[in-house]
Formats: sequence, C-alpha cells, structure tokens
Amino acid sequence: MKKLATAVLFVLALCLISSAQQDKSKRPSPPAQAQCKFSDGKTITVDYSSPRAKGRKIFGELVPYGEVWRTGANEATTFVTTGGLSADGRDIPAGSYTIFTIPEQNKWTLIVNKETGEWGIPYKYEAKELARIPMSVSKTSGPVENFTVSFDQDGNACTLNISWEETQASVKLSEKK
Repeated sequence: MKKLATAVLFVLALCLISSAQQDKSKRPSPPAQAQCKFSDGKTITVDYSSPRAKGRKIFGELVPYGEVWRTGANEATTFVTTGGLSADGRDIPAGSYTIFTIPEQNKWTLIVNKETGEWGIPYKYEAKELARIPMSVSKTSGPVENFTVSFDQDGNACTLNISWEETQASVKLSEKK
C-alpha cells in the first residue's frame, strides 16, 4: 500500500511539473529572440516575450509613461553579451543581465540589471542596477502589432531597437576592444 501511494504521488508530481513547464510558444505573448554578432564572433542576445497590441493603446496607457516596464511580457527580458560593451559612456561587462525600460513620450531609459531569473514585475531590483542608459525615441513608419526587439549592426556597434505600436526606442551598444 505504501509503494502504491508513493507511485501515485510520483506520477502526480510529474504531471504538475509538466503542466507548469507549459509550451511557452502557446502563450498569448510568445517567446522571441534578437541577436547581434560582431565580426570577432562575440554576440549580444536578447530573449523576451512578445505581446500583441490587439487594438489597444500601448504607450501612455497599457504601458504607463514614467514607470519601470519589464520590456515585453511574462518573465523579465534577458540580455546576454559575450563581450564587453559601452553605451553612452557606461560600461557593460560580458555577462548575463535583465533589461527593463522607463518609457516617456520623447525619451526612454534602458535599465541593465544584474539580477536574473525573476518574473518581470514588480520591479524591485534598484540595488542590482548596472546602468541606466538614455535611449532615443522615434516614430515607426507604420503600426507595429507585435512587440519587437531587433538589432542594426554597423562595424563594432549594434543598435538595440525596441518597437511597438508606433514607437521605436534605440540605443547604440559599442563593442569594447
């Protein structure tokens, strides 16, 4: 009887673990990735969840101005660089980080944080911040339905672009030699 109870508990535990590790691609905000590769093989990789606009007003409403945003959905957005970077005079050593942003109507701030593995909100990691970096903001050429992180690569620099609705925020990340 004791063996049967143990077996039942084991199967139940496996079922719970399996359902907890759901297929993330079936989420309303599926996983996505952006990567920039430098000529020497070093990379920057951003893993994020990509919410959809679905007709909603995004910036200033769903994503309030002046507040820390997880920059995507679900878990915090990860930022991994295999080489040292510089952005607006701030150094980002090779390593794994999370990124958050503070959207404003005409400017954004990128937050690079040393805390990893956390859920996206609430933001309570100020003590672990590596840097706050200003981002430029522009209007996209048309509506962007899916929240998107992308890179433009130019020599020893990758420009990180965050696009959604009709807004794009960007910051240049230069490889440190």
